[in-house]
Order: sequence, then C-alpha cells, then structure tokens
Amino acid sequence: MTVSATFSLALANETATAQLMADLALLVGPGDVITLSGDLGAGKTSAARAMIRYLASDETLEVPSPTFTLAQSYDQPFPIVHADLYRINDASELEEIGLSPLPEGALALIEWPERAADALPDDRIDIAFSHRPALGSSARAAEFTGYGKAAAQVERLKALRQFLETSGFMGAQRERMPGDASTRSYARLHLDGTAILMNSPKRPDGPAIYDGKSYSAAVHLAEDVKPFVAIANGLRERGFSAPAIRHQDLDAGFLITEDFGHAGIVEGDPPQPIVERYEAATDMLAALHREPLPDILLLTLQSTHAIPVFDTEAWLVEMGLMLEWYMPDRGVEPSQELRDEFVAMWRELLKKPAAAPRTWVIRDFHSPNIIWLDDRSGILRVGIIDFQDAVLGPAAYDLVSLLQDARIDVPEALELTLLTRYIKARRLADSNFDPAGFAELYAIMSAQRNTRLLGTFARLNRRDGKPQYLRHQPRIWTYLTRSLAHPALADFREWYAANVPPPGS
Repeated sequence: MTVSATFSLALANETATAQLMADLALLVGPGDVITLSGDLGAGKTSAARAMIRYLASDETLEVPSPTFTLAQSYDQPFPIVHADLYRINDASELEEIGLSPLPEGALALIEWPERAADALPDDRIDIAFSHRPALGSSARAAEFTGYGKAAAQVERLKALRQFLETSGFMGAQRERMPGDASTRSYARLHLDGTAILMNSPKRPDGPAIYDGKSYSAAVHLAEDVKPFVAIANGLRERGFSAPAIRHQDLDAGFLITEDFGHAGIVEGDPPQPIVERYEAATDMLAALHREPLPDILLLTLQSTHAIPVFDTEAWLVEMGLMLEWYMPDRGVEPSQELRDEFVAMWRELLKKPAAAPRTWVIRDFHSPNIIWLDDRSGILRVGIIDFQDAVLGPAAYDLVSLLQDARIDVPEALELTLLTRYIKARRLADSNFDPAGFAELYAIMSAQRNTRLLGTFARLNRRDGKPQYLRHQPRIWTYLTRSLAHPALADFREWYAANVPPPGS
C-alpha cells in the first residue's frame, strides 16, 4: 500500500495529547478508521480516551481500556467503536468480536492494529506513539500516516495545527460544538476568553449531475470559506451583528471568529419561540431589506466576492430533491411525465419571485443560526452566524426561514403576527411597499422552501447517514400545507394532494 501523507510532532503532556485528538476529531467522522500503534504504555488508550470524551462532550465519561473486552462501543455523537487487538492471534478472529467487517457508519479507533494488519481497510489514519522521556515523564511523539483517501485528512490536520500555531491558539482548550448539515465543523477555543474555530474544507456537495454542475454549484451554495468572510464583513459594515473574523486562512478554509455565546431565541422542551427575540429578528430583516445593498463585496485588498443570484434554475434544482429523495421514500417513483408537469408548473409560478426586487437572502435565517446578544441593543441583539450561502433574491425568503422554522414549531398565530409586523415596518419606510404582493411572494417562497426541505432531509438521512433530520418532516409538511392554502397556489394544492404523500404515510 502506498503511503500518501505523513508528519510527526512532539506532545509534552496529556493536555497536548487531548488537544491533538480534539483537532483530529474535527476532521473525521462516521466510517473513518484510526489505528493507534506503539509499545505498551506509549499512550494509545489515553489518546483514544481523549478523542471519545471530546466527541461526547463529557470529560468525565468512563472510557476503559478495551484490552479485556476487545471492543467497546459508544453512541455519542455518532457510533464509535474502540477496539484493542493485543489478544488477537489471527485476523479471522475479528468476525467473532464484530469487527469484520467493521460496523458501518461508525468511527473506529483500533489499538494494536499490527495484530490483524491484513484485515485493515485501505483508507485509514495510523498514529504511531512513542515515549520521549528526555522531554518529560508523560512526553511522547506521535507520527501520523494517512493511507489511501485518509491521506487528505492527515494533510489537513497538519495544516490545521499550523494555523492554530500561527494564530496563537495552539494552547487553547478545545470544546466540541455541534455541527450542521454541511461538511463544516466547529470548536470553541478557550484561551483568555473564547473564540470559534471553523473548519470549512473546500468541496462541492455531490457529483456534477446538474448540467455539469454539482448540487452546491447549481443552487449557489458556498463551496469554500470565502463567501462567509465577505458576507460577515458586509453585514458588520452595515450595522448588523455578524462575528468578527480574527484569523483566517482562506485557501485552507480555517477561520477563528468572535464567539457570540450560547443564548438562542427559543426556550423550553420542546423548544418554543421567545416572542421578544423573534420580534427583534423580524425587525432586523425589515431593516436589512430596506437598505440598498451591493452585489459585489470586498474580500481582500486584491479580491472580491460576487453574490450569486437566487434564480429560477436554482429553485427548480432545489425542489427536485423532493422528487429524487422524498417521494421514493414514500413509495412513489415519479414518472418522467409527472416530473415534467412539476417543473412546468413551478417554472411559470416562479416568474413572480424572479421578477421581484432583490436583496441579500441569508438563506438559513432560523433559530439554530441566531444567537441572542443581550449585552447589545435593538436589532444588534440579533447575532447571525450562518450566512455563507447568501444570494440575491426576494426578501420574503428569509422571513419564511424565520417564521416557518424547520426545526421548531412556530404557531400559526405568531407567524401571522410577525408577518404583519414585518409588513408594517416595510410600509413605514416605503409607502410604495405592496403588502398583498409580498404576502403572495411569501406563500410562493414558503412552498418552494418546504418542498426543498422535504427532499433535503430525506437525502441527509439516506445519503449522509443523518436520520435525525427525518423528525422534522411532519413540521415541514404542516408549513407546506399552510402556504398551499394561498389562492395563488390553488393548482399546486391539488397537484400535491394528488401526487405527494405526507410523511409517515
């Protein structure tokens, strides 16, 4: 097997080992294999324990050595298997302990891999630990080797460590933060205060199957970190609360940003909107939408970011996910005739939002991406943390994202109250603002967005192994039903009723 990437580093103590394994945890996930080799007492179990505790966000989690159990399983935040092959005599014994094949969709941490070298996957990361007593009693060296596809992860780990060193955060304590539906990952860094580390690798979302484009390119999703930096700076320059960028490596896709904290705009179990905070978020959108906004933003002194247009073709590709992923899950394989009918109907209706005035559409302006900044005032209390996919499109889209939150139930009465609040704010600033026209655009964008989300959540489950998103589909269906009640969508209401089964049917 060809070794594609390798690098070594010295670890002065257990803290340094924990920091290293936290950094690696940002770059790996379900399906990855990490082997840990080295002599007895070299630190293999300590390293595995540090990674498992970091991923579980529990520094007190009991993580025993699997020397006698051979394999130990954990389920937070995804399946993890910690194995010790020291007592294995032959690779054929792996099947008896459930390690051949390795559990699908699990992160595997395997000590003493040389005991079953022939059974290891071609794509893996090996960490070889060795004592360095000259540097201290708990000092050790770690040599990383990336095999096959995992070579890229090893190269990225090396780049991440260099970024942390250059930015002065190598000594920070790492705290795991939940990720989102993308390939990005995050950590909170504790060092004389807190900051957020973002790992945003450059990559398309999916193969080039949409007229030679990936899904992300076809619908104008960010494929690197540069749009995040440009939009963050643009929002702050215009008086809105987006995190300040403290350190950046635009080519590698690493950022260290201001930390807005934990306070959200929902409370309770199940979560419910905090009305005052939803009102402020609604006011923030109204303020953003009445501003004249540029199409091109400065990125660096030598480069700019052109905000893409959220156009009809992008909307159609997004909604096509319902046909591709959601409907087959409900036992319906749409015929080509049905697909053509769907596209033709929507293409005609989408002429209205395509012709509407354009503003910055943040795109996922909803509760997980809004932080409440109680030490600020007015709309500055609304902290926005997810905007790298911003496009130019109709103002109604972001209001739909907020008031028809995909992850929590927004009561219909509150939705209508806040929709009215927004319209009043816009009319106060512009006497020519058309409430009825905006309400129609709101219904159209709601139907478009919720159609897309049915497909997106089905794809996250089936393609990406993220079944937790399926629990939101009934809520999405409720929102979709609300929007289809608008008179402008009467034909669509009949089409969906005839052709699209509801979740769980």
